[in-house]
Amino acid sequence: MTAAVLGGGGWAVQQAVGNAAANPPDNQRMWIALGAMAAVGLVVGLVTAGRISPLATFVPSMVLLAWTVVYALDVNRALSLIPSEPSVNQIVRDAGFGAKTLLTTGVYALLGVALFIPVLMPSRWSRRHDDLDEEYETTPEGSYY
Repeated sequence: MTAAVLGGGGWAVQQAVGNAAANPPDNQRMWIALGAMAAVGLVVGLVTAGRISPLATFVPSMVLLAWTVVYALDVNRALSLIPSEPSVNQIVRDAGFGAKTLLTTGVYALLGVALFIPVLMPSRWSRRHDDLDEEYETTPEGSYY
């Protein structure tokens, strides 16, 4: 989940911003970027609304909120965590530049809080109710059935 938000979301934002600045814009690249954004949004929505482990939203929320706090306290240190060296693959650099856009505009803070809310729901931490447990009846030791 964290990789999808940081990598996929960052790459999609970088592609969309780069395509919007291009003259003329490339419609195919824009559709691919929008599709990647929709896929990341779908993953975030399914994990947030679904009844899976609460850690599936807790870990990404802590990563996003911690990075936002580091950005608020020390901008240069937070931005130094983004891979931007020429030796890094171009796709990873694009994802990093998009992540920088999402971090500096506060989108990661918004997503971090939205992903943290399901952690506060007590029903997410409880065990699921199994229907099979009710059908099983224990028999006394001395009975035939």
